[in-house]
Amino acid sequence: MTRASKPSLTLMARAACLALAAPALLAQAQEAAPKLERVEITGSSIKRLEGEQALPVQTIKREEIAKAGVTTAAELLKNISAAAANLGDGASISDNTGGQRGFNGANLRGVGVSSTLVLLNGRRLANFASPGDAAGVDLNSIPAGAIQRVEVLKDGASAIYGTDAIGGVINFITRQDYSGIDMAAYASGTQEGGAGKRTFTISGGSGDLQRDGYNVFATLDVQALDALRSTQRAFIQERPLTETVPYYLSSRPYPGNIRLASNAAARAEQLAAINAAGYNFNGKPYTQRTVNLFAPGCNPPASVYAPTQIGAEACGYDYMADTEIYPKSDKLSFLTRGVMKLSEGRQVFGELLLARADTEYVLSPNPTTLSGMSWSAVNAFLPKPVSNGRTFEIRFRAKELGNRTNEVRSDANRVVVGTSGTVFGDWDYTAALSHAQNKVADRYVDGYFKFKELLDAVRAGKINPFGPSPESSRGLIESLRVDDVARRSEGTTSGLDFKLTGSLAQLEGGDLGLAVGAELRRETQRFTPSALLISNNIGGDRDSTGTSPAPEATNYGRNITSAYAELSAPLSKQLELQAALRADHYEKVGSSVNPKLGLRYQPSKTVVIRGSAGTGFRAPTFSELYRPATYGTSPAFLYDAVYDAFDQYPTEKVANPDLKPEKSKQFSLGIAFEPSSTSLVSVDYWQIRKTDVISDLSGKIILENAERYASYIKRDPADDYPTLVLKKENQGGLKTSGLDFEARWRSAATDMGRFGLNFSGTYVMHYQRQFGAAEPYLENAGRFLQDQVIQRWRHRLSADWDFGPLSMTLANSYFSAYTDDSYLPGTEPRQVKAYSLWDLSGSYRFNERLSVRAGIQNLLNTAPPFSNQSYYFLSTFDPTYTDPRGRNFFVSLNYKLR
Repeated sequence: MTRASKPSLTLMARAACLALAAPALLAQAQEAAPKLERVEITGSSIKRLEGEQALPVQTIKREEIAKAGVTTAAELLKNISAAAANLGDGASISDNTGGQRGFNGANLRGVGVSSTLVLLNGRRLANFASPGDAAGVDLNSIPAGAIQRVEVLKDGASAIYGTDAIGGVINFITRQDYSGIDMAAYASGTQEGGAGKRTFTISGGSGDLQRDGYNVFATLDVQALDALRSTQRAFIQERPLTETVPYYLSSRPYPGNIRLASNAAARAEQLAAINAAGYNFNGKPYTQRTVNLFAPGCNPPASVYAPTQIGAEACGYDYMADTEIYPKSDKLSFLTRGVMKLSEGRQVFGELLLARADTEYVLSPNPTTLSGMSWSAVNAFLPKPVSNGRTFEIRFRAKELGNRTNEVRSDANRVVVGTSGTVFGDWDYTAALSHAQNKVADRYVDGYFKFKELLDAVRAGKINPFGPSPESSRGLIESLRVDDVARRSEGTTSGLDFKLTGSLAQLEGGDLGLAVGAELRRETQRFTPSALLISNNIGGDRDSTGTSPAPEATNYGRNITSAYAELSAPLSKQLELQAALRADHYEKVGSSVNPKLGLRYQPSKTVVIRGSAGTGFRAPTFSELYRPATYGTSPAFLYDAVYDAFDQYPTEKVANPDLKPEKSKQFSLGIAFEPSSTSLVSVDYWQIRKTDVISDLSGKIILENAERYASYIKRDPADDYPTLVLKKENQGGLKTSGLDFEARWRSAATDMGRFGLNFSGTYVMHYQRQFGAAEPYLENAGRFLQDQVIQRWRHRLSADWDFGPLSMTLANSYFSAYTDDSYLPGTEPRQVKAYSLWDLSGSYRFNERLSVRAGIQNLLNTAPPFSNQSYYFLSTFDPTYTDPRGRNFFVSLNYKLR
């Protein structure tokens, strides 16, 4: 078995930059050429020259980030073509990851946030602490203002880094050895309003390591983002609510729907009483089980009549109409790093990161279900009283208690202290202690209420579920409100690592390089629900239904030990072989050994052929193994053929202590052509095979195959109403393959300046998922399946022009069309249109100290293409890759003191 290992030290994937040892190039031919410094590049522990690696590494430099006008790590991911189905600010609005609002996660190759390793300066951070379906580093904890460059290893790397690196590695590398002071201010605003942003960054450094024996660097980054309301975007307001698929509307409207008895005879008696009271539906008697006595009027625009969706005699609620589709957030990060020389060849270093993200989520009022209701309790609120002794259910929006509002605070920190230097002549060593922590607090500010007290108040006729309550009930309503930090979570990662690298012998092509290392690590995760949450009495909380078991506190921990070795053998000037082997042992889970082989062949100065093959693993997370059952409703409206209705059915999420680790096999083969020092073209084929994939079936798949998955459905004996059991299991496999393209060109200086082109694209040939060992593989490439879409083609293209102090950049991000999600059985699949965004920016450098940049993101004001998906709660569009802000103007000012 295996458990994920988080190689903090082996990664030390530091800069891929070239450093010239000679101070300048002299014109004399007889002088020695400048010496190139060997550095660590993401994907290898052995220092080498840039371009010598056998693995495909994409480098995004600080200047490119500035040109794109992005200010967070999550925004930057949209410019990485190998990334798919990321969790950004929009997607984090959904609670479908099981309690992880506020989490922004990276997803290389679309194989999962939990299978993408995110590093800061080559070492791990603590994962987002809230327990849920995704496990990974919260990108909000990355100090965006301190980033010097980002290295993206687009290949599996468990043999180097241990667990989580199946899809690849994203290494955020901050500025180092910097001297001086930089200040930068940024502001942006959208054409249609909402989602404005302000940022301020100040960085400073002092000391030269070689001259002064020390260097200290620090960065403070402050960001504020305004919310974006759905009412501020025309593409949401213009969607055809009543003619389209059911999951645009909720069956909990305002005024509320009435759900009559499941027993046919009792229901007939209730319907007879309603009709006898003088109610009719468009002149005809009521006949359905779900009725609304205010239909078909329904109180628009929030509540509307949609007979093909909620029911022929009921109302539906447009929950998107009062939801914020981009959350308000405030981010603050501080990073400092220092290094001091002890003696020639030896030094000590330290690093401290402090980061905080406060995010406010505002959703529609709580959808509420009240059972055991009597006509006598609500007759005062109905146009005509109904006389019947049988009870029924009311499904309504608790509109008088306001919109659901959550404030999520995520605090991240990491401290690293270590030493590095040279021993045994020319062997390099690094040893370090590190401790990283993430703490998350989820506070209910508005829209949540004391459920049992609300139920009693409605039964007593004091609160109206069909309209405004009496003025005399205002004080009662206020007393029901909940203002409570319902959940607190804390996760830590502490480690001791050591690495030794050097040359074993001299081969024909150069040094036979060896790296060996070891790591000890401790991981913990603690979850603490509030007393009110434990009391099972918060209306609208997924884990506080009043009928399911109350949430409970949890506290888990485990030890991980790892050892690894890597060999680089340049057999000739043209051919180099690379090999790596890593062993990881996870307490209570087991061990895993993963090898990797790489090849780099350079038949000429302009052509490099590279390839690699290896295995990987991902250990199950604490949540997947041990988290107590959680309860909620399906994110989208689902159709159950047995119950014969669309609804958001109850769900029960279950962990599984018997899970095995996921395993993978990776292979890549590519060619790079560099016709000149200013141009490069490369193509890489990649392939990933995962087995024992840890997942739960979606409610859609369960209900569409109800006979096959009968054990996942708990039905009410009275009326077959289903509860869906979503259990974590090793369900089957995943197979994906594709091609990565990269091209760079930079012109020589001309009378009109210098020109440049940069292109990176990914074509996904296959992305096939298997939901059970005996199930067929289903194609996800070019199709929304269960919880995500993997577009066949994604690219980022930019054209640059530099003319003295002036520079301009025009860029395009493109996502190909795909087959839409659909919850309507028997309907023809529709296509989601391709999504193409153009960005334009320009900068002017007044002098060595002052520069300004201005630009327009989404130059053509392209709206997200219409999509049926509602897995991420936000219907009408897919928030994992689209940007609902529309045309966005930005300006930034940078001032340097040196």
